[in-house]
Amino acid sequence: MMSDAATFTRFTDKYFLKMREIVARHGDATVTYAVFMRRPVIFCPRLALTWLEHMAEVRGVRFDIHLCHPEGAWVGAGEPLMYVTGSLHELCDLETLLLQQLGAPCVAAFNAYTMCTDLPYVSFLAMDARHCAGAPMADMMAYAASVGSARAQRERGAKGFIGSANDATAHYFGLEKGLGTMPHALIGYAGSTLEAARMFHATFPNDPLYVLVDYFGREVTDALQVCQAFPELAQSGRLGVRLDTHGGRFVEGLDTAASYDVLERHAPDAIRTYRTQNELRWLTGTGVTAAAIFHLREHLDRAGFRHVKIIASSGFNPEKCKLMASVRAPIDLIGTGSYLPERWSETYATADVIAYNGEQRVKLGREFLFRSAPGGE
Repeated sequence: MMSDAATFTRFTDKYFLKMREIVARHGDATVTYAVFMRRPVIFCPRLALTWLEHMAEVRGVRFDIHLCHPEGAWVGAGEPLMYVTGSLHELCDLETLLLQQLGAPCVAAFNAYTMCTDLPYVSFLAMDARHCAGAPMADMMAYAASVGSARAQRERGAKGFIGSANDATAHYFGLEKGLGTMPHALIGYAGSTLEAARMFHATFPNDPLYVLVDYFGREVTDALQVCQAFPELAQSGRLGVRLDTHGGRFVEGLDTAASYDVLERHAPDAIRTYRTQNELRWLTGTGVTAAAIFHLREHLDRAGFRHVKIIASSGFNPEKCKLMASVRAPIDLIGTGSYLPERWSETYATADVIAYNGEQRVKLGREFLFRSAPGGE
């Protein structure tokens, strides 16, 4: 938590620091800030609120914080998220870091909620940490996934996010440790998919065994070989195979024509309606597609491994999840970091002072911020 004065001010916009000096010289005022965003979001105030309250304690002052919505609420574009009242001298230089901790989680939570509600029968694992710009962002994104997921669980009975990929953020999902099994490098190290599975199980015998099967381009062959080597795990549902095939090639046994044949058997309506180029690619193209998932499920079931789970990863953003939901792709778990906002400009939270010593005043065009202010207009 960035509260050390020297460190904190280095990351604060300079004009806020200059304003603080001006106010110190010419006299303080009691002000009210309104904070809002320009797009619909799921409200995620906890990290920003905790930091703001901590800064008030460090400075020996009190801020009156009015949250307009509970955590996890859907908030429309332009609707105030919160009002903060206090000393202008003590508040004005906090804006930069306050907004940094609010905007991005709200958008990420919205994305996570959308993915979980579109695929309520699928579990999700937050694997975003590698794509984050440092540990603070990773903390914000895991928090956001937990909030969006919790709303989906309440409203749709969704399975939602069951955990994150590291220990530091596991607590957001009620866990002590992160979840995960093996990276591709373990298979390269072991020399075969089966040997990697054996190494993993020998080292972590009490963990579920979820095995990557795309390393050698033998997704079906290697999946079946692993299942045959661990029949008890396969029967008990503690064995899973993870598809992470990159977009440069088809899953073993598929090409475009074969992919259409698979969908004809399982989701014929999917290929008899208008589809965008992205949707067609996610249905029948290269990489981890709906056809690839049905194809792997067919082979597992035919070999008697109906309880073996399919874990999918690689580009599962809200749009891809919606497409998979439309064909009810047989996915048990999705590993994703793609709920992170794609357009960072959408994450910009904004704060405006709307009252000075009790007198309402705001820049022209932002009068709508008065509507939900404590005490009304």
